[in-house]
Amino acid sequence: MSTLSEKDQMKKKVGEYAATFVQPGTVIGVGTGTTAYWMILALGAKVKEGFDIKAVPTSKQTEDLARAQGIPLTTLNDIEQLALTIDGADEVDPGWQLIKGGGGALLQEKMVAAASKRMLVIADEQKLVPALGRFPLPVEVIPFGYKQVYRKILALGCPSVTVRAAADGSPYITDHGNYILDCHFGVISDAASLGEALHDIPGVVEHGLFIGLATEVLVGYSDGRVGELKQ
Repeated sequence: MSTLSEKDQMKKKVGEYAATFVQPGTVIGVGTGTTAYWMILALGAKVKEGFDIKAVPTSKQTEDLARAQGIPLTTLNDIEQLALTIDGADEVDPGWQLIKGGGGALLQEKMVAAASKRMLVIADEQKLVPALGRFPLPVEVIPFGYKQVYRKILALGCPSVTVRAAADGSPYITDHGNYILDCHFGVISDAASLGEALHDIPGVVEHGLFIGLATEVLVGYSDGRVGELKQ
């Protein structure tokens, strides 16, 4: 039997704790990623015991996992608003601004978060940063003319942009048939302005800056604690 690493134990603990925030009879958004994985398993166990919820998945990967756990699924088109979304993050700054999209699901993740009354972010302590930008910012772009978008992002002052690659070296394709540009901006001093500038570039579908969406943050620490951040 495999033993989880300390980091995976941390993710498991915070993911399982996050599942306790879900109220019966609600429709929730379920995120994508290694921490969200444990939350989905915990929710599946509760559903098997009769816990009544429905979920909107943020990716095909999450959809498959949730369905395998017996969690009833619905879509954004079939609901007015989600009670809660629980999702991970690649970075969380002191103002609860996020970088997301390391798993390639930023478009649906942002749509689901924006349709929610609350967004509970689950992360391990290594995701907490004094300022966004250590993690490259994912930007989802349509394949047509993506090199034009690439050049315009460089013109914004981004030192380095790379096209995300799949395992075989070809461009990574998102659930919606797009490419992802990983943009190495370094420290992002004004996330809101950068987000607006990126949206102004034709061909950009969505970017991984999540601003004003997180309402709660749960953090797993290496000493075994799970803490809820306060602002």
